[in-house]
Amino acid sequence: MGNPKAFLEIHRQEAGYRPIHDRIHDFGEVEQTLSTRERKLQASRCMDCGVPFCHWACPLGNKAPEWNDALYKGDFELAYQLLNTTNPFPEFTGRICPALCEKACVLNRFNHEPTTNREDEAAITEMAFQEGFIQPKTDIVRNGKKVAVIGAGPAGLAAANDLNHMGYTVTVFEKNEAAGGLLRYGIPNFKLNKAVIDRRIALLEQEGIEFKYGVSLPLTPSKGSGDTDAQQLPLFLERAGGEAFDAIVIASGTPTARDLKAPGRELKGVHFALDMLSQQNRVLAGMEFSKDERVTAKGKDVLVIGGGDTGSDCIGTAHRQGCKSVTQIEIMPKPVEGPEDPQNPWPEWPRTLKTTSSHEEGCTRRWNINTLEFLGKDGKLTGVKVQEIDWKPNPEGGRPIMVEKGKPEIIKAELVLLAMGFLKPEHPAYGNNVFVCGDAANGASLVVRAMASGRQTAQKVNSFLSAKM
Repeated sequence: MGNPKAFLEIHRQEAGYRPIHDRIHDFGEVEQTLSTRERKLQASRCMDCGVPFCHWACPLGNKAPEWNDALYKGDFELAYQLLNTTNPFPEFTGRICPALCEKACVLNRFNHEPTTNREDEAAITEMAFQEGFIQPKTDIVRNGKKVAVIGAGPAGLAAANDLNHMGYTVTVFEKNEAAGGLLRYGIPNFKLNKAVIDRRIALLEQEGIEFKYGVSLPLTPSKGSGDTDAQQLPLFLERAGGEAFDAIVIASGTPTARDLKAPGRELKGVHFALDMLSQQNRVLAGMEFSKDERVTAKGKDVLVIGGGDTGSDCIGTAHRQGCKSVTQIEIMPKPVEGPEDPQNPWPEWPRTLKTTSSHEEGCTRRWNINTLEFLGKDGKLTGVKVQEIDWKPNPEGGRPIMVEKGKPEIIKAELVLLAMGFLKPEHPAYGNNVFVCGDAANGASLVVRAMASGRQTAQKVNSFLSAKM
């Protein structure tokens, strides 16, 4: 702890976003960076607490006090080494993590000015790449065992990375044309430039991990086949990879979005959020779509149903596509405004109102709104009938009871984006050499939790296979 009084003398300073009038015209990353001097000052605010709640709150167990101290002293190489002991891909979390560690920071309890851990870890990692501190490992000793990883999202990549470093020969199977999962096909470029993913994948390939793209694995029984998933999977992998695998890691995420079965759902103009988000990311990568295939908000009134991060990403994308207006509705009540949440006191994560960079760009936000019907003309969406509702306590306990409030109304919309989350996958009883991790095991959650699950699963695979060596 280089400056024990820094938290008293230096206020929290965030890098902030590019000006709205500038950023809404491109898909470049919206977040700016501080100078090296300013970044060191922010790192100096970390108090090296006796009980580091930041470490407790982080699913990866990041040791923020240690690498913040190294950053403050200007030792970026040591800072990255300390960061990388717990976080395999800090360039991802440094951009998109909601920073559970910052909400649990003692300074957040003290004056609501926590240490800028997320921005600090992004700065450390970018400097490490820039200065050549990050190099592929060339001294990995192979142990003769082979592991297949299904899914190249954050969980699968984290599992593959750790297993590869342990000496296993790892093959990653991915249904899409490139690696990253929701990092690539769900999160917009204005939050995570895809060159950042490409840079890491290139490093993993140099370290020996093999990626096979465009491979859809049979995680559901074949039509007319009596075989179960558990019977099909090893055989399919053996054919796809040309060899048998000693263990299989399933990190296929949550591919099924939650639908809204309201009348008029079939109208042209009603889409899942990822229909738009993944297509836009592919367009930016150079892929072409016909006019009929294109999901675009250009010149349209847009309604986003769902108040989470995916809905926010839809708002930002709609603006960049040239929408006429954006409205976001959420069926649940409006979260508490302000830094503290009485229902989840520090150091727990506060469920308070979140305003993202996309919301700042312009959006009508409403809560306690239920969708009744999609309205259209000649097969095309023209509006959505909604109903303001309220929630009453359930006398029998459990989920509150929804009651109508006021009269139904119509929100004009030519494009509706359903951003209501994803359904948790169901899996059959696999063999004892098959392991499930990330969202595929736990349901949709944070990227940092998926990475933590991937690392934990790699340890389980290693324990299982080590017992057989």
